[in-house]
Amino acid sequence: MAQEHISKAFDNELNELRQSILVMGGKVELMIANSVKSLVDRDTALAERTIALDHEVNSAEVAIDERCLELLALRQPAARDLRFITIALKIVTDLERMGDQCANIAKRTRELNEEPPLKPYIDIPRMAHWAEVMVKEALDAFVRGDADLAVKVCSDDSFVDGLNIQLQRELLTYMIEDPSTISRAMKLNYISKSLERIADHATNVAEMVIFMVKGKDIRHTIA
Repeated sequence: MAQEHISKAFDNELNELRQSILVMGGKVELMIANSVKSLVDRDTALAERTIALDHEVNSAEVAIDERCLELLALRQPAARDLRFITIALKIVTDLERMGDQCANIAKRTRELNEEPPLKPYIDIPRMAHWAEVMVKEALDAFVRGDADLAVKVCSDDSFVDGLNIQLQRELLTYMIEDPSTISRAMKLNYISKSLERIADHATNVAEMVIFMVKGKDIRHTIA
């Protein structure tokens, strides 16, 4: 009976951990959307709020890390529960780095909003949309233990990579044809690369989910 009580309490603790990661992930998803919305709408106040939200994401990483270490020390989990907690430790690191990239996008946006727009923003919002979808689906896969959804996230990364390459070529053309655009084009290039890195971090999460579910490490094996 006592063992059953301990097991139920541990299950509740794991569910709370899942929820904490989802809340942190939700903040990152909001940062992705708002960092690019602040660019498209030329909304510097929204960019500032996005930068400020990064502090909440950083605090969440610290709190979740501490909770994971407590569970490892107090519960001494084995097998799948052990994999879940150790993967959670890695996932929050990727989420924190995504938050950093969003804050960097917002900082470049803050600078770009002081200058005339270089071009209509088409590819950057598309990249942001897909990066946000990848983050959401990677976290859904983690919570549900869904390896198939995690594989989909990994395959979606190539689409974001393609948009990044396409935009970099376009920006290079602007810089060659009109040197006065170089500063703005470089900042947009930075934003594009930041979104591509966010998608990479989502892929990292998805690869860890596959390891958690199947015990198979596929890092560096998906083209």
